[in-house]
Amino acid sequence: MYEDLKNQLYEAHLNLEKYGLVAYTSGNVSVRVGSHIIIKPSGVPYDKLKPQDMVVINMQGNVVEGDLKPSVDSATHLYLYNNLDDIGSIIHTHSPYASSFALLNQPLPVYSTAHADVFGVEIPVSPYAPVGTEAIGKAVVDVVNQARAVLLSKHGVIVMGKDIQEAIRNAIFLEEVAKTAYFARTMGNPEPLDKEEAKRLFEFHHKSYGQKK
Repeated sequence: MYEDLKNQLYEAHLNLEKYGLVAYTSGNVSVRVGSHIIIKPSGVPYDKLKPQDMVVINMQGNVVEGDLKPSVDSATHLYLYNNLDDIGSIIHTHSPYASSFALLNQPLPVYSTAHADVFGVEIPVSPYAPVGTEAIGKAVVDVVNQARAVLLSKHGVIVMGKDIQEAIRNAIFLEEVAKTAYFARTMGNPEPLDKEEAKRLFEFHHKSYGQKK
């Protein structure tokens, strides 16, 4: 069941590790397909992970297919899918630079044109919520904006997209702009971009960047 999507999900997890967004067993990617969610199994190291290890669950969290236990973050993913209709894929990481802002309970302002291009607005930080229940999902929904990325207080990052490819791209770029912001703040006191300019850049990028499909 869903063999192609399981392969895509497997490749997405390898990309998280490739770009330094996860380590060992941390983090996870999921994708929604109809009334099912496919998600990484809990506690499996990336160098041991296989496409067939991905677990299919229904919207109530029950395992539909798979021999392994699904991620402990499944409840978070399910809450987000059930409350955000435009979301097709979710990524959770503890990527170091973005998570540094989360540990400080600080949103990530739009300092750079790169940030404006991809997200358009600041990345908000959610209230603290415990792992393993719907609480993180509820905290994310309370603060999420058009960026579809949220810093989790004292924890890490949730990034969302319409599909796996968009979610991966957003996760990679979030860490990149967080890294740049981190270095800029160690050197001085950067000023955020004007909001109207950030909006203009976002609209231009999403209209004009890349190849036509």
